[in-house]
Amino acid sequence: MMASQNPYYGSGYYQPAGGQIPSYPQTQYSPPQTAQAAQAQLAISQGMLPLEQSYIENILRLNKGKTATVYMTYERGSQMGTQKYTGIIEAAGRDHIVISDPTTGKRYLLLMVYLDYVEFPGEITYFPQTQAATYTSR
Repeated sequence: MMASQNPYYGSGYYQPAGGQIPSYPQTQYSPPQTAQAAQAQLAISQGMLPLEQSYIENILRLNKGKTATVYMTYERGSQMGTQKYTGIIEAAGRDHIVISDPTTGKRYLLLMVYLDYVEFPGEITYFPQTQAATYTSR
């Protein structure tokens, strides 16, 4: 059989008669945005955290500047064992916390993987502060 009569031309792909492969317009699919995703996007654009994102790092960021005691447990076999660090929360990321001890001036970069829990001497800010609505009296 000759190559011109074989529609596959030995490459394993079907080639229609005439040698042209049809092209189809490329469209990108974007799923419709849910109401919850729209609210989250609006909150982020206004500098707030969406309520459903109450992750430890976000809670620590909301309490930046407050004194806290951070309890960490290190790997077995490590001489560090369980440690506690007391200081002012300076920053928090997905995998770390930065606190500073005002009495010694030391700063600690602590890894979240070792975090057990955090104690605050006062109230914890859990939700972003929003401006309270004002109503006129009747």
